[in-house]
Amino acid sequence: MFDALKNLKDKAEELAETHGETISQGLTKVGEFIDDKTDHKYSDKIDTGVEKAQDFVEHLGEKKSSD
Repeated sequence: MFDALKNLKDKAEELAETHGETISQGLTKVGEFIDDKTDHKYSDKIDTGVEKAQDFVEHLGEKKSSD
């Protein structure tokens, strides 16, 4: 089971390295969609969540690059 989780982690890092910009753009679009659906009541929280998710994806890609 540990090997399966390690393989999943490695695959996530690889995808983040290869497609990080596309993932980041997708997160922005999802954030905008959710913000529209909630009538902009939670804009600050949504923006914070999107930024944290983008940072996470960026760091995953950096980990794979440094291996």
